Amino acid sequence: MSSDLFCEIIAGERPARLVASDDVAVAFLDARPVFKGHLLVVPRAHVETLTDLPDPGPFFERVQVAARAVEEGLEAGGTFVAMNNRISQSVPHLHVHVVPRNRKDGLRGFFWPRTTYASEEEAETYATLIRKSWNSPSA
Repeated sequence: MSSDLFCEIIAGERPARLVASDDVAVAFLDARPVFKGHLLVVPRAHVETLTDLPDPGPFFERVQVAARAVEEGLEAGGTFVAMNNRISQSVPHLHVHVVPRNRKDGLRGFFWPRTTYASEEEAETYATLIRKSWNSPSA
């Protein structure tokens, strides 16, 4: 396994606010969220870019579940789902951003403001809300 930040999170060597994990993907709260509840979904196997992913189907099924869980769990109007390949890819491990969205939330273009959680407890509250919807029958 490569030694990047996300591989360390997957291996349990670095803390992260996990929301879901299975044999295909791991989802956790972004440490510098655009909006609270912003998730990163990463493949468990180390791949750097989308073109390196051998079978995207199972991974993107998890991304789809993540988007649904964020919308339902946080009662968001929608989600912004995005990824970078190489350029602007802050960690050399494929990752998809799933960002909760609401009308007039202030997100403009690609100049994303970042926020922080007020406390570990607040971060856990967001993770728990999404986690519950992740495992719901409709997800």
